[in-house]
Amino acid sequence: MKIIELSLRNREEAVKEAVKALKKEKVIVCPTDTVYGLMADATRKKAVEKIFKIKKRPKNKFLPIFVKDIKTAKELAEINKIQEIFLKKSWPGKITAVLKRKKEKESRKIYGVGKKTIALRIPDYKLIKIFLEELKRPLAETSANISGQPSPVGIKDILKQFKGRKLKPDLIINGGDFPKNKSSAVIDLTILPPKTLRK
Repeated sequence: MKIIELSLRNREEAVKEAVKALKKEKVIVCPTDTVYGLMADATRKKAVEKIFKIKKRPKNKFLPIFVKDIKTAKELAEINKIQEIFLKKSWPGKITAVLKRKKEKESRKIYGVGKKTIALRIPDYKLIKIFLEELKRPLAETSANISGQPSPVGIKDILKQFKGRKLKPDLIINGGDFPKNKSSAVIDLTILPPKTLRK
């Protein structure tokens, strides 16, 4: 695993390396506005499958998707006016919304998600926003831990969990420790009233 220390001086280098890796169907670890995440190009089957293998995540436990804006979200999900008002108030931010997925013929091909629903979020973190702008594709993402293990708050936790394992992330962006961060809230907007699945 290659590790890049994130600082004001090398932000440009970190972005360049990360986008390059994502375009080559690699999996990266990067800080977000919640916890450290495993990320890959959501339109690349091989890359998304690698996330599942690295994390040891069951295939039926679908991945959330980072999108850059509401327009992109509407390309992937059916969003009515009421839902759009809620999302515009919530995004960018720490709320993942479960929405009815558009049929594949109506939207771009996305991997690691369910056939009927899709979980979307616009993160409030500059680095991820840059990735989304540069890549021009959604990102499949999940916390950077082995399934069943605690979400990592720093690089030491991540390295410890992946130590000795054959499958590891290809690139780590080290943005320091985030001891107070926690995973995003998850709200199911496919039902009325909407249901909070995770606080």
